[in-house]
Amino acid sequence: MAKGDDTLPPLPRAPRVPGLRPKPPKAEPSPPRLAAFNRGISAESQAAAWLIGKGYRILARRFRCAAGEIDIIAGRRYTVIFVEVKARATLDGAAESVTERQRARIATAAEIWLTNNPKIKFQDLRFDAVLIAPGKLPRHIPGAFET
Repeated sequence: MAKGDDTLPPLPRAPRVPGLRPKPPKAEPSPPRLAAFNRGISAESQAAAWLIGKGYRILARRFRCAAGEIDIIAGRRYTVIFVEVKARATLDGAAESVTERQRARIATAAEIWLTNNPKIKFQDLRFDAVLIAPGKLPRHIPGAFET
């Protein structure tokens, strides 16, 4: 730099790594999809409050792993419950919307959660459902996955 030259040298560029390309920005979700997501979050909050009112302690919410997602994991005494929350226009519609495939994914995700949380002491495991419909009280179905 010459004397009296107040300009700074240019900053070095980030090194380019062969084979890596910058990720394109994610597209904004559509308004109906965003509304459905917000309804689901609201239903999960309602279900969690309902379970707390029934004496359960919430251990985790929205647990995600490669196998799937568990909406709520709660416990009471020595029972751990894995809860699927379904919000539909009617309680009957919500009850019918839990598929066999979802049940299998939740069971696999439950095994992963239990492996990741070895300090949780339990004697019984249960898979429940909480059904949410507008204008109705939530319906808690203990042992919903047993056939």
